[in-house]
Amino acid sequence: MSRANRSREIGKTATGISGFDDIAEGGLPEGTLTLVSGTAGSAKTIFGMQFLASGITEFEDNAVFVTFEERPAQMRRHMLSLGWDIETWEEQGRWAFVDASPFVDVEQVEAGSFNLEALVARIEFAVKSVGAKRVVMDSLGTMFTQIQDAQLLRSELFRIIQSLQGLNVTSILTAERSFDKDDLGRYGVEEFVADNVVILRHALESDKRRRTIEILKFRGTTYRDGEYPFTVLKNKGIIVIPLTSSDLRQKTSSERTTTGNSDLDEMCGGGLLRSSVILVSGATGTGKTLTTTQFIGAGGMLKEKCLLFAFEESRDQIFRNAASWGYDFEAMEKEGYLKVVCRYPESAGLNDHLVKMRMEVEEFAPQRVAVDSLSAIERIATPKAFRELVISITSFLKEKQTLAVFTSTTSALLGGASITDANISTITDTIVLLRYIELMGEMRRGVMILKMRGSPHNKEIREFVITEDGMTVGKAFRNVSGILSGNASVLATDNEMSRMKSLFTDGDGAS
Repeated sequence: MSRANRSREIGKTATGISGFDDIAEGGLPEGTLTLVSGTAGSAKTIFGMQFLASGITEFEDNAVFVTFEERPAQMRRHMLSLGWDIETWEEQGRWAFVDASPFVDVEQVEAGSFNLEALVARIEFAVKSVGAKRVVMDSLGTMFTQIQDAQLLRSELFRIIQSLQGLNVTSILTAERSFDKDDLGRYGVEEFVADNVVILRHALESDKRRRTIEILKFRGTTYRDGEYPFTVLKNKGIIVIPLTSSDLRQKTSSERTTTGNSDLDEMCGGGLLRSSVILVSGATGTGKTLTTTQFIGAGGMLKEKCLLFAFEESRDQIFRNAASWGYDFEAMEKEGYLKVVCRYPESAGLNDHLVKMRMEVEEFAPQRVAVDSLSAIERIATPKAFRELVISITSFLKEKQTLAVFTSTTSALLGGASITDANISTITDTIVLLRYIELMGEMRRGVMILKMRGSPHNKEIREFVITEDGMTVGKAFRNVSGILSGNASVLATDNEMSRMKSLFTDGDGAS
């Protein structure tokens, strides 16, 4: 690229909003105005405030906030819950308010021509007085209720934008939508005068609220297309979850480690590959939690840090069950090798769970992570949102090169076609199937390694039993078909039926 072309490139102003700068490929285009549009409660004001607060705390950029709705005193109080001490910044000369909010007791009357010349002058003065590099206007809708002429409205917007461009600041204008499918602004002109457009949604999907963010346009620079989930956390603000913006550059390893069960290790070709994600799928009671317990227990024996997310059982239940199989989780916890996080899925939104899970991994830095179970989380999610969660946590753990086990409960007692219903199987590296098998009047359990990327593995369906010592894997089922479909049948002649039961009891493979 020539030097002349490089000089014409538009720089980016980092917002400091976690995840957003990833999908914006660096931040908002420098020296431009961005329209942030959304319905009530979609976090428009928080987006603007966080842009300014991060500018001060992370980039030494002073700020001006123009408020058309709430009074500055209200803004200062509300933003303290997010950890932003605006009053201190004002005292330091780093933040200035321009209060254009209407007085409650004053009737607003449109009389003659109307313009924003006085407001522009106040904004210019505030910017120069604190040396601001960032400006947010929230929201122009309140002021423009006084203007009925759409052409006049558009010209006044241009007046503000030209003034801000002359001040060499990066600015945000918020606009409210009545519904998520409406025009980007209530007046139908805001998006045409802004250089960039960001849409915040707080949509109701299948009786569940879900927040997403989308960059609709950036003038003169690139960004990543699509909607991305986000959440708002106390003392954190907005956290955007990039999902598919991550490149497939995770490192892999050929090193193997134990599942906690020597028979399963043998079926997996010598153990699990490091930095892989394993899905353990089966009906209720087939041994998924036991498999997870063995996995975590083996980590403790190897002095590896283990993190368990439990969405169905309490800490006491988990520790009691582990003890019954010979694993002392309490000792592991005291030694710093185990952290158990127990939450009901319904206690928070899906995006909140995802962000908190990522934060726990960042803080504890485990070598092993277990999630028991994905099916519990699925209860609070739409199919699309659930898939996004699995993609995000899987790619995040791979990036951290963390060995992970997820459990998933199949809806059918026998068989398990639902393993691919949520498309989880394509995301994970190894799938372990645990199945009930109804055979000759008895209910048995079987285990199979359905797939294992990057490694040869045993393809047999082997019987196992659960005892006080944990899982004991036996020999393969022979002369039986239809196990995975839930319609197991014996492949034998009438003369062989009399001795079939003994064949399965001793595991002999002779026909």
